[in-house]
Amino acid sequence: MGEKKRKDAAKPMFVFGKKNYKFMFIGLACIALGFILMAGGGSDDPNVFNPEIFSWRRIRLAPTLVLIGFGIQIYAILLNPDKK
Repeated sequence: MGEKKRKDAAKPMFVFGKKNYKFMFIGLACIALGFILMAGGGSDDPNVFNPEIFSWRRIRLAPTLVLIGFGIQIYAILLNPDKK
């Protein structure tokens, strides 16, 4: 009889709630989008300089998106899903 109670008490539970996971996926999407926006801009010929690597998108927008994504991740970890 005691073993049945112990099995019921040891039910597996998730560390985070549904709300936490939603914010985690949103943060992960922001981080991925930031890295995608940073990609490219190189030149096939190493002797030719391509000024596209210094575009506003790669220097300002993409790193900002990555930092926002990390901020959302921290918020998702610290969020209490039971609080209403």
